Amino acid sequence: MKASSAKFAIGQVVRHRLFDFRGLIFDVDPEFDNTEEWWLSIPEDVRPRKDQPFYHLFAENAETEYIAYVSEQNLMPDHSDEPLRNPMIEEMFVREPNGAYRAKPTFAN
Repeated sequence: MKASSAKFAIGQVVRHRLFDFRGLIFDVDPEFDNTEEWWLSIPEDVRPRKDQPFYHLFAENAETEYIAYVSEQNLMPDHSDEPLRNPMIEEMFVREPNGAYRAKPTFAN
């Protein structure tokens, strides 16, 4: 499989095309990197291709916050400018005055 370059970036807020949730991207896999069991658990009529970027999201819907793993084909930019409430975001990101999320600097020895 040939991986394509990612359309979305770490720190970008996105929305799912089919399901009512949105989230903040915190990691990107150049192509599918989860279990076959996970992939097969997705109904075949909406199962994504494996040869595309997959995104790790700090996700949320009306009821809860969680981590999601979503294919590029199922994401679109979120232009709502509404802040995200997922508490895990504060560990890795800072929200700028303009509403954008910026990764916190990391320090290594």
